[in-house]
Amino acid sequence: MSVVRDAMVSHPGQLPADASAQAAGELLQRPEVRAVFVTDAERLVGVVTRKTLVREVVARGLDPRTTALGGIAERPHYTVGPEVPLEDAFRFLEEEDAERVPVVDEHHRLVGVLSRSVLQRRLAEDDDEGDDEDPLPPAA
Repeated sequence: MSVVRDAMVSHPGQLPADASAQAAGELLQRPEVRAVFVTDAERLVGVVTRKTLVREVVARGLDPRTTALGGIAERPHYTVGPEVPLEDAFRFLEEEDAERVPVVDEHHRLVGVLSRSVLQRRLAEDDDEGDDEDPLPPAA
């Protein structure tokens, strides 16, 4: 049975809690980065998005060069463990209508991120592989 560890992105965009909002903004300029995970000694403390930067830094008139991410990061609504079966993780993402979820170990260290679209592809691949195991007999 495949588990989350098999389908997660193991090196998501992350910065330490003492990094600046400007550093997060620079990471978020990359089209493939939708969120920056904020860590303290590898433990996940929060998530910063473009929306977070606008609301917590720009709208409040703070200097992005000196505003630490630890003070503005939003706590994740939920996380998932690396050993959760893929089917359970997919059901969870569907129920919560979430596109991605941080993957943390038993010590709440960030080990990756699980994306619903990647998970869907992985489950489809697993189904396709299963189809090959029981081929139909040749037509007579």
